[in-house]
Formats: sequence, C-alpha cells, structure tokens
Amino acid sequence: MIKDAASAMAAPADILDPSGGANQVRVRAYNERLVMSLVRRHGSLSKAEIARRSGLSAQTVTVIMRALEAEGLLIRGEPLRGKVGQPSVPMRLNPEAVYSLGMKIGRRSADIVLMDFVGGIRRQVRCTFPYPMPGPLLSFVEEGLAELQASMSPQERARIAGFGVAAPFELWSWASEVGAPQAEMDQWRGVDLEAEIAGRVPYPVTLQNDATSACAAELVFGRGPHYPDFLYLFIGSFIGGGVVLNSALFTGRTGTAGAVGPLPVQGRDGETVQLLKIASIYRLENLLREAGIDPMPLWYSPDGWVDFGAPLQLWIDDVAAALAQAVIASASVIDFAAVIIDGGFPDWVRARVVDATKAAVARLDLQGVTMPEIVEGAVGSHARSIGGASLPLFSRYLPDQNVLFKELG
Repeated sequence: MIKDAASAMAAPADILDPSGGANQVRVRAYNERLVMSLVRRHGSLSKAEIARRSGLSAQTVTVIMRALEAEGLLIRGEPLRGKVGQPSVPMRLNPEAVYSLGMKIGRRSADIVLMDFVGGIRRQVRCTFPYPMPGPLLSFVEEGLAELQASMSPQERARIAGFGVAAPFELWSWASEVGAPQAEMDQWRGVDLEAEIAGRVPYPVTLQNDATSACAAELVFGRGPHYPDFLYLFIGSFIGGGVVLNSALFTGRTGTAGAVGPLPVQGRDGETVQLLKIASIYRLENLLREAGIDPMPLWYSPDGWVDFGAPLQLWIDDVAAALAQAVIASASVIDFAAVIIDGGFPDWVRARVVDATKAAVARLDLQGVTMPEIVEGAVGSHARSIGGASLPLFSRYLPDQNVLFKELG
C-alpha cells in the first residue's frame, strides 16, 4: 500500500491506478492474499484443495504456501492419512503471526482491543462516559494503548499491523436522544478523528463507520461465508447496519449503505417514527429509568447484563415489531439471503430479539415478499471492535473484496 504520495509520484514505474494492469509482483501479492482468504474461510486447507478452489496451478500454490509458511503466516496441521498416496497436510493461519488494534467509539462507551490474526480478542481496555467528547476520548487512546502495549512482548508489538477505528459518522447527531448538550457535541464538527488518532499512535490508522465495520467483521469472521447477500443489523446505543452483496461489503456512494436507523416504522402507539427511536439501547435505558431501575449496568459490559424483567421484555417486543417492518421493507428492495441481527448485549438477549422478530414478521402481510432467513450474528457484542481491528488486516492481507470468497468449485 502506498503511504507517501510524493514518493509515489516520483516512481513512475509503479502502477498507481488500481483498475490498471498488473505486474508480476502485484499478481503474486494478490495470489498470496487469495490463498490466505481461502484458508481463513475454511479454517484449514491442503495444497490440493486450495488449487481446486482458487484455480491456481498446484505448482503455484506450492510456491505460495512455502513462502507464507516461511513468513510464519501459515502453519501446518496434522497430516491426514488413510487415502492413496502421500498424506494430505492441511495448512491454517497462524493466530500469532499478525496482531491488530481496534477501537470502537460508542455513544456511551469506548473499547480498544488487541486482536490476533484469526479474529480472537487477546486483550481489551474499556471506558464509559455519559456522552463522547474529543478530549477524553483521545486521552483514552493514549492511555489505553499504553496499557495494552505494556502487557505485550517486543516481538508481539512488532507484529501489529495497524490501528482501526470504528466510530459513528456525525457524532454530534442525536445529542438530545442520549442527553448530551448540543453545544458540547458540536465540538465534533471540527475534529478530524482519523488524523487526531494518527498523531497519537505509532501505527497506520484507518477509520470506518462503526456499523459498517461490524458488518465487515461478520462477513469475514462470522456467518458471512454462508450467505452471499445479507443485511446486517447491529443494535447499539443506536441501531446501524451494513449490506453485503455477492459476498462483498457494499458501502454505497457515501459509505453509509445499510444505515437503517432513519427507516420509518410504526411504533406501539401507531405513530410513524425512525427505527432508531425504538431499536436502540438508549431506549431501553429510558425504560429502565422510568421503572426506577439503574440503567448504568447496560454500559459496564455488553456481556454482563442481568434480566431486567418487564422493561427488558417490553423493549424486546417493541424492537422486534420495528425490526420486522425494516426486514420486510429491505427484502422488498433486495432479495437478501439472510438478515443477520447482532448487538451490544449478551447472547441470550440476542436470541430473544431474533426469536421475537421472527414471530413479529409472521404476523405481517408477506404477500409478494421473498423473505430472507433471519439469524443471529456469530461475532457478538464485540463486532464493532473486531471490525475496527479488521480494517488493517483487510488492507494488507485480503484481496480486493469485489472478488473475496469467489471460488471456482
């Protein structure tokens, strides 16, 4: 990846147009990424299986796998015996070959995670706040990174690919919904978040919308390989989403494709409101407060919720009714294979939301609509953090996502 525009201009032999031709180095790099993507998707593959799925020759695959093994990116599994000829040796990704840092910025909390090469979270730091402000968040970047680095060996720190940030676009929006003073939230209007973080960390920084990042995490580390086209819905402080078409993330003209929050839906009282007014954790926070229950445990840990009883059930019922309308509206436009639902809450809450959504869909008029499968996300409450940490890996170790996961057989 070209990092210095001036250096790039001084090297006319380089191919700068990504739609242009490819030299031998570029082809080799692409093929290496393709091999790693196939291994990532299937967990482990032998040389023969990679050749069949990629369309590359056995000789080419052998050369690539030897190189990736020598670099420590691939490791050998146990030989598979019992067939005619030499035993097959499956290769898998080395979890410790590459690390990546990911930051999730929410409207009530922020996390920084250290992720390994196969999507496992090795370490995490977290902070909570009434609402996000630039100064405290940037201080958390410095302090959180220092804490994570202190727990790592020099060898581990040398393997960090980059720092990915998953954050809502236009953080100054919806200030009233989360009880934040608009005047303070307006400070975000002049902040170049990517540049500010880049000035504080010694790694390449990549910024992406939080829900889009979570969708990318689901595409690569979750259920994505099973569904070529899906709508992804993530319920956080506000609901967001992403769109996958032909096994590739579709971000749209402005990078906000799948931002389902503004979708009009009918609430319990029959009034039409935006989806985010119902299907968002901040709404549950308000319900708990109205019932005299302290809502702050919602933000301490997304996996540490208790059953809040009637307010939680009311929220799930309302969320499901709203999601059902959104699912049908989306399926009427694009023939999705699935709608994947996840959120910043425990697995048992996700299961109840998905079951309730299926029931709510069944009560609506489905004439003329080919319904997608409605399923739980597989990445879970840390999807945005994992998505952020995935951004440096996408740029360095995955092929062009327009051809990601396309196999020949």
